[in-house]
Amino acid sequence: MLVRKMCENDIPFVHEIEVNTFSDPWSRDDFKKSILDVNNLYLVVEENNEILGYCGFWGVVGEGQINNVAVKESVRGRGIARIMLNSLIQKGKEQGLEAFTLEVRVNNHPAISLYHSLGFKDAGIRKNFYEKPVEDALIMWL
Repeated sequence: MLVRKMCENDIPFVHEIEVNTFSDPWSRDDFKKSILDVNNLYLVVEENNEILGYCGFWGVVGEGQINNVAVKESVRGRGIARIMLNSLIQKGKEQGLEAFTLEVRVNNHPAISLYHSLGFKDAGIRKNFYEKPVEDALIMWL
């Protein structure tokens, strides 16, 4: 598996995973704007020329707001999200980021468990943060 910076040519493949993962997916243009911003970093995991997952952060005043952590359903359970996030956090630290935050659905227990294992701590709840269906978000910090 290769972890590398997302490029514009990856967006159609990333968007397909996004649409199949999230009930309120980002558009292709959302990804394009995010990867073109020099404060942000988005990564993909590739194997045999196939995009298996992606993640990224918006860099804001020494902190990384992690967005869009997703792995293709057919390859989940192989540790791809852990590999991506470890790389993302390391690269963020190399860029001078000192902290990372994210929101996750309170009922997404596999993701919460992964984030805890990476050192993230629970910091609070955002009521009704998600739509489709409406659900609270757990705020986590590293």
